[in-house]
Amino acid sequence: MLRRDFLTTSSLVMGMSAAGVGSAAQIRVSKSITENGARPDGKTLSTKAIQGAIDEVFRAGGGVVYVPAGTFLIGGLELKSRVMLYLEAGSVLLGSPSIDDYPIHPGPPEHEDANGHHLIFAQKAEDIAICGLGTIDGQGEAFWEPNHAVFSPEHMYQDVASGHYAAKNNNERPSPMIELVQCRNVRVSGVTLRNSAGWTMRPIGCETVVIDGVRIRNPYYGRNTDGFDITASRNVMISNCDIITGDDAICLKSENPYGDLLSTKNITVTNCVISTASNGFKMGTATNGAFENIVFSNSVIYTDDSSALNTRAIGGINIEMVDGGRVDGVIVSNIRMQNARAPIFVRLGTRTPKPGSFLRNVLIENVDAVGSILASSITGVPGLRATDITLNNCRFRTEEGGTADWVHREVPEVSNHYPESWMMGRLPAYGFYVRHADRVRLRGIEYITVKADSRPAIVCDDVDDVILSGLELSAPQGAAPLIDLRNSRRVFLSGMRVPPNCPVFTQVSGAMTSDIRLVGNSLRQDQRAVSCIDGAAESGVKVD
Repeated sequence: MLRRDFLTTSSLVMGMSAAGVGSAAQIRVSKSITENGARPDGKTLSTKAIQGAIDEVFRAGGGVVYVPAGTFLIGGLELKSRVMLYLEAGSVLLGSPSIDDYPIHPGPPEHEDANGHHLIFAQKAEDIAICGLGTIDGQGEAFWEPNHAVFSPEHMYQDVASGHYAAKNNNERPSPMIELVQCRNVRVSGVTLRNSAGWTMRPIGCETVVIDGVRIRNPYYGRNTDGFDITASRNVMISNCDIITGDDAICLKSENPYGDLLSTKNITVTNCVISTASNGFKMGTATNGAFENIVFSNSVIYTDDSSALNTRAIGGINIEMVDGGRVDGVIVSNIRMQNARAPIFVRLGTRTPKPGSFLRNVLIENVDAVGSILASSITGVPGLRATDITLNNCRFRTEEGGTADWVHREVPEVSNHYPESWMMGRLPAYGFYVRHADRVRLRGIEYITVKADSRPAIVCDDVDDVILSGLELSAPQGAAPLIDLRNSRRVFLSGMRVPPNCPVFTQVSGAMTSDIRLVGNSLRQDQRAVSCIDGAAESGVKVD
């Protein structure tokens, strides 16, 4: 028989009120896990006792399963409809280091980083919550082993701390640590999630999910330890989260081994602080379906130790579509980055080619990034072009220090490769490399080189309908132009001051280049506005 307690002054009342799951008036505690025999010694497996409490509360119509202070060793738990798992401050649900303590749930392992083992699992549950100021600890290190990865000195920019570890025993590990499948009205609030053995938390095929004030603490070397993987879900709100992890911190995906592939739609991420050895905010992979109405705002992406290259974020903002799906409607605003390798990476590719794929309507504004060591890029592939990409009022500081031989290297298409900001190697621009794209707008951008760099600030290659306006750019070292246009059309450059020691403002090349217009730019008498080479016709360029 369930105990019915009414509390008015305890920390449980205050905690639940702060979590937004009730008021400070009388709140019923349905079941404490210790009543079922759970032992807070960190050694006695308490899975059966806690699952029994969850099942009892579910059968009674719903309520709270209360986890008091103490460390409780558990295997896999299944959360049921109308049940809140409330973790008191000082409580720890400690994942067992033995995979045998985790049941296998249905659903094929569609990805090498996800499988049927989970610390907490729910499927087709409604009105569920994981709240409080306690901790869920996956003991991830028990499931990893070193893989002795080695990088040559010239490729150290590709080194990632988590890449030096691999999953043991054919990927037998609980991943995602928290798996919520086809659930409705979900709230996760206040808790600390740490030491995940793989992905930390994945809502997949869910509707109405609120994640607020969650703290993630995974080691930088944690293999595949994504923070939040929002997958084929809609109406998801992530706010006020503090994330340190080894893999993608906040990652939107589109795949669903459990059922219909729904749009990843109506997603907001705001007021988060992120530190990762992989990517800060990322869309993809997988990207099989649609992404619509995505907002990422008012957040910080940082790495404190800039000397440890392999703990820096690979990319700050990554917007990717490579598996035949669609991206339509993304806004990123008010983001501060510190020591992210590449600030911006927008990629449309054909890893899994399908007809009808597109990436369009992306607005990025008010980004301030320092300490980057890789150029930003906006790229499609032949026959598949990124469209309507706009950046406004952004400031970037790069420390890459590119050389003149990078300017003329052939940049590979790598159309079917896994997308990552370094996938094309060293790029011919220190600021933005844009290729196979239409309707690109860069307005009010400041890109400054901290180290001497011999590359143009911006290279456009096979780009149609470009506006570059009001840009403040460092002069390349040597003879490189400030802007390099290659086989591009309908390009409008205005309101720029060409810095001293920059002999050529714009270089135009390729027989396909046409309709280039320069209006209202400021040059010195010893500077050339335009240089036409490699078949570019001077008649296709107009300078006002």
